[in-house]
Amino acid sequence: MLRRLFLTLALAVAPGLALAQSPPPPPPSATVTSPGGVLSVTLSTNGEGRPFYTVSRLGRPVIEESRLGFMLVGAPKLERNFRLTGEARASRDETWEQPWGERRFVRDRHNELRVTFTEQVEPRRRFDVVFRVFDDGVGFRYEFPDQPQLRDVAIADELTEFNLVEAGEAWWIPAGEWNRYEYLYNRTPIAEIGRAHTPMTVKLDSGLHIAFHEAALVDYSGMWLRRVSGQRFTAQLAPGIDEAKVRRTAPFPTPWRTMQIADDAGGLYMSDLILNLNEPNALGDVSWVEPYKYVGIWWGMHLNTMTWASGPNHGATTERTRDYIDFAAEHGFRGVLVEGWNVGWDGDWFGNGQDFSFTQPYPDFDLEGLAAYARERGVHLVGHNETSGFASHYEAQIPEAFALYERLGIDSIKSGYVADAGQAKVLDDNGEIAWAWHDGQHMARHHLNVVRAAAEHRIAVNPHEPIKDTGLRRTYPNWVSREGARGMEFAAWGVPPNPPEHEANLVFTRMLSGPMDYTPGIFVLNGQQPGSRIQSTLAKQLALYVVIYSPIQMVADLIENYATNMEAFQFIKDVPVDWADTRVLNGEIGDFVTFARKDRNSEDWYLGAVTDEHGRVLPVRLDFLDPNRRYRAEIYRDGDDADWETNPYAIAIETREVTARDAMDLRLAPGGGMAVRFVALGRR
Repeated sequence: MLRRLFLTLALAVAPGLALAQSPPPPPPSATVTSPGGVLSVTLSTNGEGRPFYTVSRLGRPVIEESRLGFMLVGAPKLERNFRLTGEARASRDETWEQPWGERRFVRDRHNELRVTFTEQVEPRRRFDVVFRVFDDGVGFRYEFPDQPQLRDVAIADELTEFNLVEAGEAWWIPAGEWNRYEYLYNRTPIAEIGRAHTPMTVKLDSGLHIAFHEAALVDYSGMWLRRVSGQRFTAQLAPGIDEAKVRRTAPFPTPWRTMQIADDAGGLYMSDLILNLNEPNALGDVSWVEPYKYVGIWWGMHLNTMTWASGPNHGATTERTRDYIDFAAEHGFRGVLVEGWNVGWDGDWFGNGQDFSFTQPYPDFDLEGLAAYARERGVHLVGHNETSGFASHYEAQIPEAFALYERLGIDSIKSGYVADAGQAKVLDDNGEIAWAWHDGQHMARHHLNVVRAAAEHRIAVNPHEPIKDTGLRRTYPNWVSREGARGMEFAAWGVPPNPPEHEANLVFTRMLSGPMDYTPGIFVLNGQQPGSRIQSTLAKQLALYVVIYSPIQMVADLIENYATNMEAFQFIKDVPVDWADTRVLNGEIGDFVTFARKDRNSEDWYLGAVTDEHGRVLPVRLDFLDPNRRYRAEIYRDGDDADWETNPYAIAIETREVTARDAMDLRLAPGGGMAVRFVALGRR
């Protein structure tokens, strides 16, 4: 009674005074930190119920509040009125073995946080976001559970954001343009990026390096990055064949969205985050997947001295192929690639492909006889399947074609998808031909269909004009390499050609996604046009076998051109394609890089260094060598007066004995490089 009277008197003394109320509790949040305490991620919702995440490194913000969610077709977007309603945690620290790769053993050490976001209004949909946080990066993906209110999911686009705290500069190529991934890299302030393919690499003003990409792109459209303001980017999916960019039935996960984060450029390359976010080998015994070097009837087409089409300059003749088989056998190369062997190259094949047969050779190419001849010489023909982007036409012939190749001992193929972006052809749900993007959902399905079908016949696959690499080689180890960037052919006829900085750009951009069939080893450095010059020295062409990783490496020049310098050619014969270990000794994006790689099948190490248009002297310590061994260093360096423009062929070849306590000064000419083989000798 007294308490009620006091309240009445208080209100009478202070009319209009409202009772103080407690503020609403903050939205739930969840934080996960990497095993070494380097990176931390926090997830929550803002005042409108919009899900977001942030990333910090060593206590300093790197990615500030960045949205999560989806735009849907025919349904309200998954964006607001959500609340964090559940979380689960896990950790992993294990080491797994690659059947082939840049290094034999890979450590997967991360902490995982799974959170559930639930809509607080009808229809009360939910989705999970799973973060895996490593000391050198972050991967996250969405997972759609089986729920009656959202079973058939038609995604118009993602609302995923990457909101960088700092300004800086970036290396990127444009997305959504006609030439797929085959552009020179732009180097611009972050604030000048338009719409970029991934990997996209940035160096912040503080010096921190971040590479944005994705992992495990399965039955989903590839992700582009579109800058919306300042340093804020949003994910934009490659177009689908209708208004939806992705159509899936729950339950399903999206690909992982990834950020590799390091103090320097070399740290980005040394990260295994992309591989670790993919599923383990799904094929079982893959001992039949053999890394190898190969020669091929290919470079002459890019010099315009041979043709893919039939006629007087046809490259793929029986006689010429026998010469290439003999050359491969003599010098220890496992494969011979022959382009233009099959019917379909006559007429307008670019972006068409309807006339290609993947089993019928031209009359001047004896497929059966050449396959038998290659087997006698211990060599394998490498199949070539150009599709011109007509994916459904190719898939219809795959059962018969792959059975033929298996019978003939053709255990690897190079495929091609030469068509403008958006001009691939697939079948829709009604069995009708539809236009598709090279990195859209239907082409993601197509490439995995090819890889799985090839595995049934023990065939390895190397697509050109492909969908980008997202680490699926871990799950399907017969997906050995791909192109997906400007390759060596642009050095012959590109306008402009590949500049000297190109490979130092590729290492810290395209190569962060996985192996590239770059096709190095050009010894006669002339372009297609009279007087044109490939912007490289001879020594750099050797160094590329170490710098640009692929478990298959082409010996790309015309075989007769190697006779001009058999001393230098010895390095190509010696260099392996499968490694036990890899180290980045130094590097700056677009400027220079030095690699040391250890042969998986011996105690030898190999070094490769390349530079841009500037000559450099790069000091390196040899402490990667076994401290208990002596080594013979077989050095292939630019000559003292070498220069890609004025004297590209100047090369010095020398040897000396070294140990792990020694150092070397790598003298690189403008546009040049250096290659070293460290042959293990006796123990000290």
